[in-house]
Amino acid sequence: MTDINQQPGDLPRRGDCKRLRAADSFTGKQGLNYQVGISAQSVGATGIHMQLATLPPGVRGKTHKHAMHETAIYAISGVSAVWYGDRLEHHEQIEAGDFFYIPANMPHLPYNPHASEPAVVLIARTDPNDQESVEMLPQLDLLRQP
Repeated sequence: MTDINQQPGDLPRRGDCKRLRAADSFTGKQGLNYQVGISAQSVGATGIHMQLATLPPGVRGKTHKHAMHETAIYAISGVSAVWYGDRLEHHEQIEAGDFFYIPANMPHLPYNPHASEPAVVLIARTDPNDQESVEMLPQLDLLRQP
């Protein structure tokens, strides 16, 4: 069936618009807490994934990468930090209001350096699935001890 408002060259619409509340949470393979957001599992997304992550004070994730998928992060509150690179040789601190980009296949180890303040970040990834592209890299965890 053709939509009467569809113009020549428009892509066909799939599914429907959906609103979610950031209520349900889960612990990812990376050892961090996530609030369920936009994904293939929650709304049938086919090219994007978005979720909130809360890093409690002093928490350290696990080294991982996202196979063939880019990641964009926006820091909402607090301070988080990340070691990244093939040998975790680079370091960056991300503060509220900062954007941070992680290219596909980049090993990274996120953590919260604060002893008393949680960090909350909004994460978007080109993989629409919650955890499928996550590849754990335990051999790199020992390179950066707390």
